[in-house]
Amino acid sequence: MDDRFDRRELLLHLGDILDALNCLTRTGGPGVSVAHLMQEEESLQDFEFLRTLAPSMTVAEFTTRVASAFFSWPKELLETELNRDALASTVQHNLFDGNPDGWQAYISHVQKKVSWFGTGLSNVNRDALPEPSYDAADEVSPVEVSVTAAPPVEAEVRNEKRGWPWPEPRSTS
Repeated sequence: MDDRFDRRELLLHLGDILDALNCLTRTGGPGVSVAHLMQEEESLQDFEFLRTLAPSMTVAEFTTRVASAFFSWPKELLETELNRDALASTVQHNLFDGNPDGWQAYISHVQKKVSWFGTGLSNVNRDALPEPSYDAADEVSPVEVSVTAAPPVEAEVRNEKRGWPWPEPRSTS
């Protein structure tokens, strides 16, 4: 199946998400709701997907949830086999947990460009109570740094990156 155009659309959508995140952090404080900023700031009007968020979601909560929802997208979109469920489920569970109506609206928005997005996933429980917002301050832990790094095995790297999206290696002689 040729899904390169779907991959492109999802990368463009990821860019829009990051653009919206940038605009939100520049225009409002962390405790301000995204819905409030949408009403106040003309620069946010083009980000239709922001309307699908829970009305009480703050800029800080959006920032944290976006990081959790989309961190795996670049890697997933470069895999040979596209894991459609993984792409959608991380967004569903991290950005729309407890907001099934918002999730359905978000799916509809993304499906304008990528028809299969979100299909096949079970819906969020409509009776579920919204999860309390994530607070990174509650989970502060020291970062572990690896002192020794394993040297890359060149032969494995070359074989691993053959074909899409990398071109076949060419002879240098």
